[in-house]
Amino acid sequence: MARIGWMVAGGLMMAATPAVAQDRADQKSFFDLYRELVETNTTLSVGSCTQAAEQIKARLRAAGYPDSDLISFSVPEHPKEGGLVAILPGRDRAAKPMLLLAHLDVVEAKREDWARDPFKLVEEGGYYYARGAIDDKAQAAVWADTMIRLRQQNARPRRTIKLALTCGEETTFAWNGAQWLAKTRPDLVAAEFALNEGGGGRLDDAGNRQLLVMQVGEKAAQNYTFQVTNPGGHSSQPTPANAIYELADALKAVQAYRFPVRFTDTTRAYFTSAASLSPEPMKGALTRLLANPTDAEADAIVSGDKAFNSTLRTTCVATLVQAGHAENALPQRATANVNCRIFPGETVEGTLGQLKTLAGDKVVVTANQPVRPTAIPPKLDPKIMEPARKIAAKHFPGIPMAPFMSTGATDGIFLQAIGIPVYGLPGLFVDRDGSGAHGLNERVRVKSLYESRDYLFDLVRAYAG
Repeated sequence: MARIGWMVAGGLMMAATPAVAQDRADQKSFFDLYRELVETNTTLSVGSCTQAAEQIKARLRAAGYPDSDLISFSVPEHPKEGGLVAILPGRDRAAKPMLLLAHLDVVEAKREDWARDPFKLVEEGGYYYARGAIDDKAQAAVWADTMIRLRQQNARPRRTIKLALTCGEETTFAWNGAQWLAKTRPDLVAAEFALNEGGGGRLDDAGNRQLLVMQVGEKAAQNYTFQVTNPGGHSSQPTPANAIYELADALKAVQAYRFPVRFTDTTRAYFTSAASLSPEPMKGALTRLLANPTDAEADAIVSGDKAFNSTLRTTCVATLVQAGHAENALPQRATANVNCRIFPGETVEGTLGQLKTLAGDKVVVTANQPVRPTAIPPKLDPKIMEPARKIAAKHFPGIPMAPFMSTGATDGIFLQAIGIPVYGLPGLFVDRDGSGAHGLNERVRVKSLYESRDYLFDLVRAYAG
């Protein structure tokens, strides 16, 4: 899930959100698909992405897709983590395909912590509540529904449209369907470009639309282990060599270090837009930093905003610590996990080198498996950006659209590694807190879901010709 990081400081344009009826026949069929998908548990612990993929496959088959254009995939070691590729052939063989990407798996959810059953779709107060209501089953349901509607309308797009529904996006150590497709079946997902989660829109607390964003690039997520080992001994006779203290010194060095400012075409456009919308002193600091990335004073002001800071640079932060073996013994071992979000173009190895320098010679620093590919920023391609703006002006009049780079990570990074640029589309407006994604009582506004469905359907038709 990569909707984190595009909040903009300062005043923004706002427009009232009109009501949308949910009584069209096609909306009811979409809701049935969406509800079935949400209520199918796809957590890694007890759920099954394979079941969810087969349910969608059955709906696509009922819409008229032949089995030859519906390809289920999994591996014997992970039978419940399968996915689906569906294909709607285009009429122009010279036109490269486009790919619709979404993940079926969801973050774990404990019933005792939720106000409602997380795997029962509940409508309440203008929201749909459930785990996966927004991340990422809203996107998966919209893409599957789009493929169904196109087939039912006997659409003959110029370019072939592919749909890939995968598993494993939410858990680092899980078998990842998008990675497997990219490595072992790149023919199934070969495309000129891919459309993914990660973009969207922001609402204010009253439900008014504020901003649309197109994700154009993302960071690479990578974990590193810091480890210190000592002989230990009796705690009644402490020595200077203490694994906990030495680890703490290394982590404090990481905390104090600020990676240098970097810009891509996307983040330069993003911060230029942010400067025009921000009050002073942020506006002036952004303008100076864009002109001179080494301006320390401007950097200090801009980086005071945590979203801006993470969009400017690689970030690394300690997330887990384990140390010691007894309360009355000197620690023999202390370890920590440091989670880094690596700026596009920077490498896992280069970041490892910097962390080793910071940690010093008493700490062993290693890159954890799996090692993710280097993030490659897509181009700000007018063929992608302009249709999104044009159709948004029809569906969401008066709302500005900006490109941004996600500080989170999606499965798009695996496709980018094989030369497929990936864009996170705008359209689905969420609340300022991210609508509870990954947290308790995840939700999506009912109106926003149906509005995004209509917008994305029109946008896919435009891209497909």
